[in-house]
Amino acid sequence: MHNINYIRENPTEFDNAMKLRGEEAISSKILEIDKIKRETQTVLQNILSERNNLSKEIGNLKSKNKDAKELIAKVEELKIKINSLKELENIKESELNSILTRLPNIPHKSVPNGKDESDNQLYREWGSKPKFSFNPKLHYEVGENIGLINFENATKLSGSRFVTLKNQISRLERSIANFMLDKHTEENGYIEYSVPFLVRKESLYGTGQLPKFGDDLFTAGDDHWLIPTAEVPLTNMCREEILSQNQLPLRITSYTPCFRSEAGASGKDTRGMLRQHQFTKVELVSIVEPKHSEDELERMLNCAESILKDLNIHYRVMTLCTGDMGFSANKTYDIEVWLPGEGKYREISSCSNCRAFQARRMNARYKSDEQNKFVHTLNGSGLAVGRTLIAVLENYQNEDGSITVPEVLLPYMGNIKVIKKS
Repeated sequence: MHNINYIRENPTEFDNAMKLRGEEAISSKILEIDKIKRETQTVLQNILSERNNLSKEIGNLKSKNKDAKELIAKVEELKIKINSLKELENIKESELNSILTRLPNIPHKSVPNGKDESDNQLYREWGSKPKFSFNPKLHYEVGENIGLINFENATKLSGSRFVTLKNQISRLERSIANFMLDKHTEENGYIEYSVPFLVRKESLYGTGQLPKFGDDLFTAGDDHWLIPTAEVPLTNMCREEILSQNQLPLRITSYTPCFRSEAGASGKDTRGMLRQHQFTKVELVSIVEPKHSEDELERMLNCAESILKDLNIHYRVMTLCTGDMGFSANKTYDIEVWLPGEGKYREISSCSNCRAFQARRMNARYKSDEQNKFVHTLNGSGLAVGRTLIAVLENYQNEDGSITVPEVLLPYMGNIKVIKKS
């Protein structure tokens, strides 16, 4: 949600920011509605004051057994005006919220301008592309060839964009998730939470998925929605809260399934596990004071990167351009892992600073110098477990079709060093 005071004071700057996000210049419409609303509020307050004064006069007259019919009639007339003004105020408030809740966050000044992912900028990279003495296979070819990944069974059960994993591949997925959680909690300073996988619409509104992106979500009915990411329950734990300053920074993590309809993904990545209706992810969330949020974004990025470094998998970090950022983000880094089977980089994590955008929607604040101020919220994948599994399968595959287990995962795999056809 945007600060209306900022729009009043900086209409041109706001319009320019929205244009960078692919939106039309809309400040004039917003300010027109806001003006009517505020004028209505002023008139309403004056009439309420007049009514109160008349009510006092009526009371005085009645106490003296004097006739108050004329004043009572005036109060009744004022009641009609008051109800009419309140209705107009509510209408304008609704119109204003309808616009503001659908507008994306303002991009940070350091975010590159651009229309889509082709305009993203390289921030840094780590490691180097692996070399193979054979033509590396795609992840689903690796898994299907050893009989441990099955899409046909999943389609029979649930339709397209689902998968079943078996035996050691299933264990490998679980091992990756446990390794990530241990890394983030024991070394990176995050507190682990187990959270609900179903949330109410207020939570999705708070983080920005609703009302604009309802088509990307699954609903379970009775005002329950399946979470698209653990960002939603984790961030919303501070909704309608006033945190103390010594509670910040708050760094929390959770491992959950994620559910997405992929409404805009028709025809994209139809083979394999890259784009699924259901996948798992270890999510990182930070709640911080505003002055620390930019540094916290860099810290979160480093924490996410540390997973791939320990796995010894080559990746690069991209700064997303204005046209490629998520709705709630002020600035985003994408970590893109190298997939040798596919011969391209693929996103495996997005780390975003939302500043006060989500906090305003959630009314999430902290007490500073006896004042209540909005916190800044950040979120990032640390990492997407399914895509990390894909990266391991493609980067650690062998010519005979087996998969070498990364050294850091051996304790989680019962020291199984190689996954072969079962």
